Amino acid sequence: MNQSKEQLHALGRHAEVPASYAPEVLEAFDNAHAERDYWVQLNCPEFTTLCPITGQPDFAELRIMYIPDRRMVESKSLKLYLFSFRNHGDFHEDCVNIILRDLVALLEPRYLEVVGLFVPRGGISIHPYVNYGRPGTRYEQLARQRLESYGM
Repeated sequence: MNQSKEQLHALGRHAEVPASYAPEVLEAFDNAHAERDYWVQLNCPEFTTLCPITGQPDFAELRIMYIPDRRMVESKSLKLYLFSFRNHGDFHEDCVNIILRDLVALLEPRYLEVVGLFVPRGGISIHPYVNYGRPGTRYEQLARQRLESYGM
C-alpha cells in the first residue's frame, strides 16, 4: 500500500464519493521524516453516519491523531473514506473502532487514536475514544496511559 505521489489515485483528480463503506479508497505515501517522532492531527468536523437501528443521521467531529512510521495517510483519500460512512449504519463506538482498524492496517503507525465527538441525540452526547500503540514498544505504553487518562 506504500505509494509514491504518482501512484496516488485521488490526489489532484476528480474522485467519486463512495456510496457505501469503502476502506479500499484509503491511500498512503512515504513519510519523509520517519527518523523522528511527531504528531499528525486530522480533524473532520462534518463526519456523518447512520444509526443502524433508526436509519437517522448521526453527526460528529472526528479527530484522528497519530505518530507515523514509514507511511502517512493521503488526506483526500481519507476524506473520501470518511464520506463513505454517510450511508453506513453503525453505532458511534463501532465507527471509531472501524476507522482505527483500517488506518492501522494501512499505515502501521507507531501510535494512532480516534475520537468521535458526536452531536447529542435525545439529550445525550457520546464521545467514544480508541487508540493503538505498536505492541512491544513505548508506544504501547503511551496508548495505555492515554486511554487511562481519557475523559479525566
